[in-house]
Amino acid sequence: MILVTGGTGFLGSHLLYRLVSAGHMVKAMKRKNSGTYLTEKIFSYYTKNVPALLERIEWVEGDLLDIYSLLDAFEGVDYLYHTAAVVSLDTGDDRLLLETNVQGTANVVQAALERNVRKMCYASTIGALGYEEDHKLIDEETPWDTSTKKSVYSVSKYEAEREVWRGMAEGLQAVIVNPGVILGPGDWNHGSPRLFFTVYNGLKFYPRGTNGFVGVDDVVTAIIRLMESDVTEERFTVVAENLSYRQLFDWIAEAMNVPAPKYKLGKWLGEIGWRVAEAAALLTGKQPVINRDAVRSSDRFYAYSSKKLLETIDIEMMPVKKSVKITAKLFLEDMGK
Repeated sequence: MILVTGGTGFLGSHLLYRLVSAGHMVKAMKRKNSGTYLTEKIFSYYTKNVPALLERIEWVEGDLLDIYSLLDAFEGVDYLYHTAAVVSLDTGDDRLLLETNVQGTANVVQAALERNVRKMCYASTIGALGYEEDHKLIDEETPWDTSTKKSVYSVSKYEAEREVWRGMAEGLQAVIVNPGVILGPGDWNHGSPRLFFTVYNGLKFYPRGTNGFVGVDDVVTAIIRLMESDVTEERFTVVAENLSYRQLFDWIAEAMNVPAPKYKLGKWLGEIGWRVAEAAALLTGKQPVINRDAVRSSDRFYAYSSKKLLETIDIEMMPVKKSVKITAKLFLEDMGK
């Protein structure tokens, strides 16, 4: 039996689609009050046969912070995909990030050990990798950077990885994947899909930094093939290309036939911008459009190597421009264009 945590989230929903499409019966864990709207929406991007595929999913209630609910959910599970996490660069979510991502993953690992799960995959992030100056390539062996430059989200995922390594030391067979910024259709108001919504609505500024990007289908392929292999006790960077934010935004704008952002967001303008945005959020009670960690992260120059992944499994990753075109087309269809 396969179980996916975070089955109502962005990556988890895409993963569920691939698993059930391959004929698997799957358990998917969700919190008591969580709906399955996003999962159903993401399935609809790939097939008209949504109801039939959803029947292959057994939804089980569970909470990462309630280990007893995890023990119940993991009963009879052989393969565990742990994709559930809080993803946020909002400094107001610091406590929630550490509790859910770190303690929650510790509970998942402990429950997996107690239920004798055969193999687990933990979906981490490139933010949990180290950092190299001077545009040098970052990979799985790059030492962790203890400087204050890391966001709390990145720290939470790094600490969560340590819990997975602890589980491996105690006998759990597991792999860790570190995807770049994942591009694909989802909730256009949250996470990376929001990039398309933001550019479509007239983004004026682009950050000067670079980052690693990858299509969601490639991330799902990497996760499944690693789980189906004999590989264990390893972590893998999953990045298709390293690009400037300007290039990415230009491609998104081109794919949606809207103007691309043309003004560079310099360091000082960015520092002023997030402060103004957070002040406005205090007055309106809404989430700030930008925040400190997002601005500072997008001002840095990151470049990643997926050499280890490419040498381990059979995968040919899609060019980012093609991922952008596919995602933009689905976005425009959702907007009625």
